[in-house]
Amino acid sequence: MKVRILRKQSPTAEPYWQEFLYEKKDNRTVAGMLDELNYKDNLKDINGNPAPGIQWECSCLQGMCGGCAMVINGKPALACETFLRDLKGDTVTIEPLKKFFTVADLVVDRSVISENLKKVNACIEEYKLSDKADHEQMYSAAKCLKCGLCLEVCPNYKDGRNFFGALFANDCYLIASRSGTQKEEIMESYDSHFAKGCSKSLSCEDVCPMKIPTLASIARMNRRKL
Repeated sequence: MKVRILRKQSPTAEPYWQEFLYEKKDNRTVAGMLDELNYKDNLKDINGNPAPGIQWECSCLQGMCGGCAMVINGKPALACETFLRDLKGDTVTIEPLKKFFTVADLVVDRSVISENLKKVNACIEEYKLSDKADHEQMYSAAKCLKCGLCLEVCPNYKDGRNFFGALFANDCYLIASRSGTQKEEIMESYDSHFAKGCSKSLSCEDVCPMKIPTLASIARMNRRKL
């Protein structure tokens, strides 16, 4: 099979496409394939030219960290959870997430996610739940990996300056569900940085690796029954 990767050697370099040949193994994930290509002492592209190792991020390789988020055959996904047997055709096309700055190859800078949360003080300070807390929804919302896949497919998210995306909505729900002085402040931040910009396309739910029911978080925030 052919592996087509959009590459970039440094933050200031121009991106380019490079293709490799790979013997398809149905039980391999895209992460496993990238690892196997990099294990070669002398990696060569499809034309036999020497190629530098493919730069990409990973940590747990079990779908729990979100580090290996990338665009695979046009769809944002985790490389460690995408099996080659599930991909159609004889070519796998891999690109970095496009809504973030590309550092090198498939490595992107997702620091805007944490910076936005810091900007509006979106952190859990108290752990006492309100009497109306929906524990099941809170448990689901708390699974967010901050991988950025929801932002990649969101038609409303651009650079993160004003609209913070679905992951922010889930965090707001978690914070507002807990008793404390943060509730009013986080409600205002939710209105400013999510509610006014969301068009409810819900593409975020389609790509979420943790299957978080973000619509439920949005509904509870909009009703203000927390």
